[in-house]
Amino acid sequence: MPDRAGKERIGVYPGTFDPITLGHLDIIRRGAKLVDRLIVGVTTNPSKNPMFTPEERMAMVRREIDTLGIDNVEVIGFNALLMSFAEHAGASVIVRGLRAVSDFEYEYQMAGMNQQLNNRIETVFLMADVSLQPIASRLVKEIALFGGAIDTFVTKAVRDDVMARVERMGRLGDY
Repeated sequence: MPDRAGKERIGVYPGTFDPITLGHLDIIRRGAKLVDRLIVGVTTNPSKNPMFTPEERMAMVRREIDTLGIDNVEVIGFNALLMSFAEHAGASVIVRGLRAVSDFEYEYQMAGMNQQLNNRIETVFLMADVSLQPIASRLVKEIALFGGAIDTFVTKAVRDDVMARVERMGRLGDY
């Protein structure tokens, strides 16, 4: 699906993916259909408290994408301004997932700032599947840390990764 000039259309789907959820996988599956190549950019976010290292998250994302059987997706780690990363990757599209109205307000502001930084890269919003809209990595971690079941939010392999990490860290809370 090259553009009119015959150039490959590259998209970037950035996130911390700590951990990767079924919602993320839904956006990856759908976003990959919109571009010739989708780069899942695994980044750090100083305002978040990660459960997994960047290397662990990249390995987890790669493993989960492999199970989808999509061949036009690659995983790259980055620790830079998103628009710099996207420009360096040759991307013309940033893919962002939306779950709720509260996401839209934040994402709308980010898209506006990103457009100011580079107006040649468009932001495309994909609504999460209705059944996946409440899922957030932050909540998955919180549920797991308090001993709750996360099976409906992540794949079995990710659940096992999270539960193994919780075992090492120690569960929180007692009635």
